[in-house]
Amino acid sequence: MNYNSAIFKIGGKILEDFGHLTTTISQLEFLYEENKLHKIILIPGGGTIANFIRNVYKELKFTEELAHWMGIVSMNYNGIELSKKFPKIETIENFESFHELDKIFCIFLPYEYLKANDKLPHSWEVTSDSISLFLAKEIGLNACFLIKNVDGIFNDKNQLIKEVTTTEFRKLKDSDKLANIGTIDNDLKTQSRPIDPYLITLIKRYRIACVILNGASKMNRIIEFFDESKSQREKNFTIIK
Repeated sequence: MNYNSAIFKIGGKILEDFGHLTTTISQLEFLYEENKLHKIILIPGGGTIANFIRNVYKELKFTEELAHWMGIVSMNYNGIELSKKFPKIETIENFESFHELDKIFCIFLPYEYLKANDKLPHSWEVTSDSISLFLAKEIGLNACFLIKNVDGIFNDKNQLIKEVTTTEFRKLKDSDKLANIGTIDNDLKTQSRPIDPYLITLIKRYRIACVILNGASKMNRIIEFFDESKSQREKNFTIIK
């Protein structure tokens, strides 16, 4: 695939660790300054606040609709906090800004747009993963990048799955062939994380690929992915399509 513009969802584990966050932002800045990408839009995950909302939801038993919008408000909050840490990065709430400029590196606060374009289910199966892919579709992109603290998705032999279709992913999950992070030893214990359940549905519906990249690694995994001098075999990522 050729990439000129890209959405990067910044996961909670990255947002809440300043070292990981700095590593991620510095790699994206490099890609932007070197004109590898002309337009970059950052989507903040909900992180700890969204998890807190989930726990309160279970305790108080309020509606999934309320929980859905509270989770999106937490994304806005994390976007505002991200902008305070990196004030040079522009913050926007209007998608038109992304289309109007030839070059832009920005943080997108999604609440207002999603309220006006309420097309996703109000369910805990829809998290910032699905929201980011939906926004990629709304912009007209052919891929969505999820920046997490893992190299991607691992199978039950602890091997990184570099490329998988939505059908193959469902079969692996249903047959329990994905890594069980609760039983993996040492560093592999943090290497395989689930994606939100609705994401697979959206990837198949919109035919937009989803790429999981490690923003925590000191090996510059994000830059590595866009390095055309390296073969796919040398890179570490998972692409779901």
